[in-house]
Amino acid sequence: MEAGSKVVRWAKSRKGQQAIICILFMAIPLLLLFVFTYLPFGEMVRFSFYDMKYATPREKWKFVGLKNYIDVFTRDDCFNALKLSLYYVVGALIQLALALYLATILSFKVRGENFFKGLMFFPYLISGIAIGFIFKFFYTRGFVFDTVLQWLGFELDNLPYWLRDQSINNWSLVATSVWRYFGQNMVLFIGAIMSVDAELYEAAQLDGANKWQQFKHIILPGIKTIVTLNVILSITGSLSAFEQPFVITDGANGTGTYFVIMHEIAHVSQKIGLASAMAVVLLLIIFACTILQKLFFKYLFRDAESEEESYAAKRARQKSEKKAARSKKGVA
Repeated sequence: MEAGSKVVRWAKSRKGQQAIICILFMAIPLLLLFVFTYLPFGEMVRFSFYDMKYATPREKWKFVGLKNYIDVFTRDDCFNALKLSLYYVVGALIQLALALYLATILSFKVRGENFFKGLMFFPYLISGIAIGFIFKFFYTRGFVFDTVLQWLGFELDNLPYWLRDQSINNWSLVATSVWRYFGQNMVLFIGAIMSVDAELYEAAQLDGANKWQQFKHIILPGIKTIVTLNVILSITGSLSAFEQPFVITDGANGTGTYFVIMHEIAHVSQKIGLASAMAVVLLLIIFACTILQKLFFKYLFRDAESEEESYAAKRARQKSEKKAARSKKGVA
């Protein structure tokens, strides 16, 4: 009884009511997260140890252990699709470099900067399926891209088949992804760069720092959080590329990415266990890439805090000198 009365008093107290409200507000999101995320993921991991189809009754599932995981690395279609992700990883790095370069330029006063920001961000607003159909027409033999190149003096017979030639078709699809996503990265970079204290540039100029040195020692350390986030999102997104190769080529001529092959295995061949194993392997690869990227950027920006402190000290000294000069003028 005494314990029950303590619980009642605690529930009626301000702290108790705050705790109860927090628990109630957290309960529904956590329940939804468990039901629609963690529970399906657990089922997918379980499926990866079985040989099964959609219509196979549960009692007829065949336990195969790690065979599906071994097949991911031994089947040519699965492993080649995994290697194909390297094209998109390279494209993601080019995309980030281009976005950071343009963001650095457009963060300062440039004529027509808002127009260029909107123009470059616009592709990200278009549906991925629509972009796939646009570039399918764009790369078709004798159409838009070939016509533009002919205007520049190239002969049509000397141009490759952009979607059939296996030496170039994957780069064509990577270029599509770069065109679509670099505007999003650029806008994130611009927001981060504009949050950097402008007086740090003045302190750097006192030391005679040029534009590259200002970018290296002020801008880059100041936006290190956004740089890390963009790299993680871009690399994980490149490992999960699906819309462009699926819509433009349907995975033909060696353009089937990991997700495209996974889709075919799951929905055409109906090998649910193998497709689930592919998804688990991809998740582990993404986790490993994320950890490695964090360690890399931790090493890269190891001196960033000391550099920021030094420039902040110069800025404080500059302010104090200006204040002292104004006070002297006032006394005079």
